Amino acid sequence: MTYINFPPGRNFDFAAIGRLCIDLNANEINRPMEETRTFTKYVGGSPANIAIGMSRLGMKTTFIGKIANDQMGRFIHRYLTDNRIDTGNVVTDRTGAVTGLAFTEIMSPAECSILMYRDNVADLKLLPSEINEELISRTKMLLISGTALAKSPSREAVLQSLNYAKKHGTVIAFDLDYRPYTWTSSEETAVYYNLAAEKCDIILGTREEFDMMERFEHNPERSDQVTAAKWFNHCAKIVIIKHGKEGSIAYTKDGASHQAKSFPAKVVKTFGAGDSYAAGFLYGLIQGWTLEKSMEFGSAAASIVISSHSCSDAMPTSDQIKEYIGRCERGEIVV
Repeated sequence: MTYINFPPGRNFDFAAIGRLCIDLNANEINRPMEETRTFTKYVGGSPANIAIGMSRLGMKTTFIGKIANDQMGRFIHRYLTDNRIDTGNVVTDRTGAVTGLAFTEIMSPAECSILMYRDNVADLKLLPSEINEELISRTKMLLISGTALAKSPSREAVLQSLNYAKKHGTVIAFDLDYRPYTWTSSEETAVYYNLAAEKCDIILGTREEFDMMERFEHNPERSDQVTAAKWFNHCAKIVIIKHGKEGSIAYTKDGASHQAKSFPAKVVKTFGAGDSYAAGFLYGLIQGWTLEKSMEFGSAAASIVISSHSCSDAMPTSDQIKEYIGRCERGEIVV
């Protein structure tokens, strides 16, 4: 059954808006950050990683965002271009804002943390007036993420992009991507997340992220069905709730729930799994696949990325994902 109908005749398959930053991943695995001396630089940010993933999967991809007028900003711009991502709506900041940094600590495959520097960052300076409506009108799907809602004027820019997407029939996906350290209060977070989610066709998040959004709701049992039903009263057609190692469940407006098998992985670090899952899943939807096949593709993509040191550099191609699935089915990948 087809749950999402994409508009035909668009120049771009996919657009993402929001965070463009630098990931500095620890080279010394199994050591605390206090003892780590060397890091490897990658492009980061959840929407950036998902856009890179979509481009690697062959989707015509564009990005809407803001970069700093510095060496790191130029590094990000070149990386997007090298990965065949259109940068026509990637704006350069002129106020002196800097590039956000994320230092990662890899204590063990199960113990990973991120130290974020998010003060005066360029991506949160994106103005509503800098959103290209015509670009959104030429795109099949727009992805937003929660971090871009954390501060003004970025939050207003995201809300304006949602208005343009609704106006032109562009499908909207919302990757919740909740980062508590960028928000002033839990009340503020819940209000703006809910305001954005009401306009979205696809919502993806962890059980804990949906709990955060339900601060003013009555769902004491933390029921997935209650959570999904709320969004089906708005625009949502698919709600995916992730439960970590227990897997993900996709709920649809017809009352059905969908699950797909997961894949083994030789885990190096945990971050990047959600971004690669989103890219693989959304790619499957655009291809017209079933929800189960799309979820399976996303799960395999996630297993590939968490088995790698990087997030953006490790985003796999379609052939790599299919090969990985085949190897798993033949029992060649054992944890």
